[in-house]
Amino acid sequence: MRIVTSRGPVRGGLLATAVAGSLCLGATGCSGDGDEQAADKDIAGTQLCGGDAVSAQASKALKVITGSSRFGTTGEKSTVAQAATDLVAAFPPPTDGRDDICRIYTADGTQDFAIRVTWGLDDGNSTGTPAPDFTVLKMGEETLAAANRASVLFACRSDAFPNRMNEALVAIRVERWGMPTEPEGDVEALKDAYATVAHSFSLAMAKELGCEKNGGLPERPVLDPA
Repeated sequence: MRIVTSRGPVRGGLLATAVAGSLCLGATGCSGDGDEQAADKDIAGTQLCGGDAVSAQASKALKVITGSSRFGTTGEKSTVAQAATDLVAAFPPPTDGRDDICRIYTADGTQDFAIRVTWGLDDGNSTGTPAPDFTVLKMGEETLAAANRASVLFACRSDAFPNRMNEALVAIRVERWGMPTEPEGDVEALKDAYATVAHSFSLAMAKELGCEKNGGLPERPVLDPA
């Protein structure tokens, strides 16, 4: 898979920069206000984060990332529906930082990291070049995939927003959250897996917001480089 570092004006350059520098630098302070691991039972990937966010394909991708097909339960408010409500309330863009959709943990607790899924609103004014470990994919306004994170930026026009003529640029990010280490495994397979999970959450968010044509996102992830 070819690494792409530029393709003309990049509307989501700030997105690339933020994701590239977002990994937590230590275990302390990583929990934030988001989801906490629940140890009472384990569930399948398709039941995570409200049950509408993770497709069957994305569930398989989570196994590639984590090595597990069973996960700890996620919080009752850690859903795409709640995140969509919060996103509309935060309009107009940009938002400061990122807000959690949910955090995903393996059920057996043997993994030393979580998968953090977040949303944000971009104002479309930032420019930049993606970090060299990203591959640019053909989804939405800008999709970037690396071996430990991925992001999707898509344009949404919806009745959910105060002024329907305003187009919202929605950023969804999925990343390894915890002590940073070198990715283990097939780098290209990990890139595809993170991109698949990011697409699944993005499509779920676009549908929840009622975006025209699902924000231009395909029903299935497109993993070919742009």
